[in-house]
Amino acid sequence: MTQKQKSPEIITLNKVKSLLQQEDLYSLIKEGFIQYSKGNAVIPPVGELLFNKPPGETHIKYGYIKDMPYYVIKIASGFYNNPLIGLPSSQGLNLLFDCKTGVLLAIILDEGHLTNVRTAVAGAIATKALANSGAKRVGILGTGTQGYMQYHYLSEYMDIESVRYWGIDKEQADTLVNRVNSNKPVAKYENSIERLCAESDIIITTTPATQYLIKSSWIKPGTHITAVGSDTADKCELDSNIVMSADIVVSDSIEQSKTRGEVYRARLAGYSADNLLELGAVLDMPNSVRTDSNQITVADLTGVAVQDLMISQAVYNAINQ
Repeated sequence: MTQKQKSPEIITLNKVKSLLQQEDLYSLIKEGFIQYSKGNAVIPPVGELLFNKPPGETHIKYGYIKDMPYYVIKIASGFYNNPLIGLPSSQGLNLLFDCKTGVLLAIILDEGHLTNVRTAVAGAIATKALANSGAKRVGILGTGTQGYMQYHYLSEYMDIESVRYWGIDKEQADTLVNRVNSNKPVAKYENSIERLCAESDIIITTTPATQYLIKSSWIKPGTHITAVGSDTADKCELDSNIVMSADIVVSDSIEQSKTRGEVYRARLAGYSADNLLELGAVLDMPNSVRTDSNQITVADLTGVAVQDLMISQAVYNAINQ
């Protein structure tokens, strides 16, 4: 019996935001990481376009998980001067296809929102898995979209006592601090990265820096670092000695860490990566990988297409319930 092909559903940003409120994104994206580390996902190398005038980048990530019904192609961009002309820096869309037929099921016009959300949820997942159980003081480098979203999602899963922000734009930083404090008075601006490190149990980096911002000597015992800004070969937020001397280093994708991220930069400096762990394997462990409260832990997150798959299919399934 022949089937009539339906036109793909077009799902706009407002609908995406409404549907996401119904979903347990933490569990979904955690499961995606686990399946990836078990070898059950087909994830080709990242495609990317890098621009200089003005500065920007476009990433193309795609893949599927075996025995799941969909595959995804995600296009997401970041153009850092956009706010100067009144546009958001993040743009993009996700395309969801039927794995059995290749039929395009949904065009998700999320304007980069799904990428921002899945990145923030992944940061929360990694931080919760690796930080000390009593860690409550957070320091965040970067005052853009991820600066806010990393705190927002982490605060849903951990009890956060304070958050210190550092950023190169003081006015933007003050706006973000006021936004956070409108819900709960926990945030303040810190103009010294060294002091931010000294006062934080958890450090999250969210900038597009190409030279490291944090020195190894600033990291005190017991600190956990989640680095999400360095997602190309050129970017770097951490002194490579931090990765090389950390007790535990985790990457969301060991394969991707060969070409991008903090682990990649540390490899160039001589890091062997022999003891590098993958996030999905850590999440699948029955016990915490951390064995001592004084251990320094690092999560290097460059973004994996399983995150895009899990969040895209959640949106599609929610709209078709």
